[in-house]
Amino acid sequence: MLRLKLWTCVSMLIIVSMFLAACQTPTETVVQTVVVKEPGGEKTIVVTTTPAPSKPTDVPKRPNVIRANFGVGDVPTLDPGLAEDSSSITIIEETFVGLTRLDEVTSLLNPGMATKWDLSDDGKTYTFHIRNDVPWVKWNGSQVIKVQDCEGQDRLVNAYDFEYGILRALKPETASPYAYLLTFVIEGAEDFNAGVTEDPTGVGVKAIDDWTLEITFLDDAAYNASIVGLWTAMPVPRWLIEGDDCTEARGDRWIEPGFFESYGPFTLKEWIHDSVISIVKNPFWPGDETTPQSKIEEVSWLMLDQAPALAEYEAGNLDWTQLPLSDMDRIKTDPVMSQEYVVAPNLGTYFYGFNTKAPFVDDVRVRLALSMAVDRQGLVDNVTKGGQIPAQWFARPGLAGAPTLESHPDLGVKYDPEQAKTLLQEYLDEKGITAADVDLALMFNTSSGHQTIAEAIQQMWKDVLGINVQLTNQEWKVFLQTTKSKDTPQLWRSGWNLDYPDANNFTREVFAVNGADNPAENGEPYGGVNWKNEKFEELVKQAAVEKDPAKRVELYAQAEQILCYEDAAIIPLYWYTTPQLTKPWVKRTFSTGGNAQRYEKWEILQD
Repeated sequence: MLRLKLWTCVSMLIIVSMFLAACQTPTETVVQTVVVKEPGGEKTIVVTTTPAPSKPTDVPKRPNVIRANFGVGDVPTLDPGLAEDSSSITIIEETFVGLTRLDEVTSLLNPGMATKWDLSDDGKTYTFHIRNDVPWVKWNGSQVIKVQDCEGQDRLVNAYDFEYGILRALKPETASPYAYLLTFVIEGAEDFNAGVTEDPTGVGVKAIDDWTLEITFLDDAAYNASIVGLWTAMPVPRWLIEGDDCTEARGDRWIEPGFFESYGPFTLKEWIHDSVISIVKNPFWPGDETTPQSKIEEVSWLMLDQAPALAEYEAGNLDWTQLPLSDMDRIKTDPVMSQEYVVAPNLGTYFYGFNTKAPFVDDVRVRLALSMAVDRQGLVDNVTKGGQIPAQWFARPGLAGAPTLESHPDLGVKYDPEQAKTLLQEYLDEKGITAADVDLALMFNTSSGHQTIAEAIQQMWKDVLGINVQLTNQEWKVFLQTTKSKDTPQLWRSGWNLDYPDANNFTREVFAVNGADNPAENGEPYGGVNWKNEKFEELVKQAAVEKDPAKRVELYAQAEQILCYEDAAIIPLYWYTTPQLTKPWVKRTFSTGGNAQRYEKWEILQD
């Protein structure tokens, strides 16, 4: 009986083991021995079992990739000498590094490719000492590799590369949209850029040796080192653009995948025009405290309007995105997305510009009436809904030299519908026409957000002034060209984000003659605001070099009053914020400049 019971137990053990093996995914076969007591002694039986698999200890890791969105339209260019828009600048700032580099959060100036710089006694000549351990690289289709010269040696970024990049941006034939920024500050740059002289040795930019660059400025100004750290003053690969003994000249095509060479924390991996663009970590970027080696392997951007981008975000296909205005209320109350929603600071300004030489808006009364008819507070409360601040002038408070609402509450332009009606009626009576005869069009770059804002302001103009303003739009790259041309429309939408945190970067560099939105030939504007005011020019030049901070603010305040009220060359609308969504597994910084995020400081969390 004892033997029977023991055999019964063993049989059950074997059956159970076989049953478990049949029901489970095999993982590892285990051989066990069972000792059975029988009459006359013990007997050992071998039992083979397949135990239940243990729970996995390793959770699959998230891809170490940031997936983002740029907005509708292709990235216009990756050429530092030709870039002027936020999407282009974002890629360039991550694939190149200037002599200096702004902190994206604090806007403080840090070393970039220059480890230090010395100033002459008069404060006008800077000697930059450039690091000697940064190679040029490219993506070869499967990995990032170093670029080599005709002798098989690694090409290292040097002072001559910087000299070439700056002089190339200044050449008239390059037609750099940001060359003005260099002509305003570098000795001899204006004449060289205007074609007055073809001799580059007259420009105050000189490579002393491989690792030393000397730049001579027109004035002793605190922002000099910031300006030459911007993308327009970055190196570009001469051997690739012009060709050499072992490299075929690619000309303008040097920025395309397969050709593109850079040296920053990332380099270009893929660019499917009008669809997607990706950058990949550069393992040869040595990193430093300011610009560390990236923790992210790749950053990829789609090119979608904000509404479909939000749908991609909600589907888990994007890691961060900006928000469509139509969904702001829903996002703020959504139990999940409200926790991922952040309104980041943005030291920029949203505005409409006038072509001051175009029909109807060539009269300041019409321009000022249109500006006064905009209810800016209503716009930010009911349309944009992202904590923006109604703007009375252009240079955002918080910039060095910029007025503030506390110090200058009555500066600039405000909502005043009655005064707007009076100004317009005075114009209509003088011309012998009615409001119905005023034929105006506003152009914006294609975007549901810009359209929503334009439609709201269009309705304000109709309600207050009785004017029906037509709305038109263009794709981003084309729009940039149109609004800087002799065919600039009567009214056009724009925004300006800081390149460096000073009012000079706003009031002067955007609207002085030959500024970013006031292009000129031989000193005469032809596009953008198409505007010239000698008093304004005098004020912004004086403010640029004024050493007394209080006096400097007053000079910019006077200039802003001319720009936004007395001549009403623009309609300041609001000072930016950046409402956005970021997935909880992304650890990141938030750029206050709006132009460039520093993705090398971001991280994908695996917990």
